[in-house]
Amino acid sequence: MKIALYPGTFDPVTNGHIDIIKRASRLIDKVIVGVLHNPAKKPFFTVQERIDLLKAVTSNMENVEVDSFSGLLVDYVKQRKIDVIIRGLRAVSDFEYEFQMALMNRKLNPEVETFFMMTSTEYSYLSSSIVKEVFQHNGCIDGLVPDVVIKAMEKNNYKII
Repeated sequence: MKIALYPGTFDPVTNGHIDIIKRASRLIDKVIVGVLHNPAKKPFFTVQERIDLLKAVTSNMENVEVDSFSGLLVDYVKQRKIDVIIRGLRAVSDFEYEFQMALMNRKLNPEVETFFMMTSTEYSYLSSSIVKEVFQHNGCIDGLVPDVVIKAMEKNNYKII
């Protein structure tokens, strides 16, 4: 059984993230969506809220699991016996950063493979940061994130934690 990890902060999870998760889940036996706990960032949602939202939007995907981790990605990969890391790419600018990270992960653990997946065209401009900024300025985020995420953002009233 091949296991993939799709890591990220997912703050919030967007339709672009869901697109990558769905497509990866059709190719890989098991996909773990790993929510990174990064205290250096100022997240909108707690780690547990992000996990709960991801579980809600992936509940119909039988081979998708949601988990969280902190520390080095390669340590988590080794601990969970993961075969491949999935990274989504929106533009050439994403590739440079992701390529550097993939090479560093490979240096730290030569067994680690990284697969890059191009986002679907309709999500090529979409990021969690843009969603938060638009929402903060009362812009419409319909179609950018699932409805459950919009409701959670409205409930949370966009208070950065």
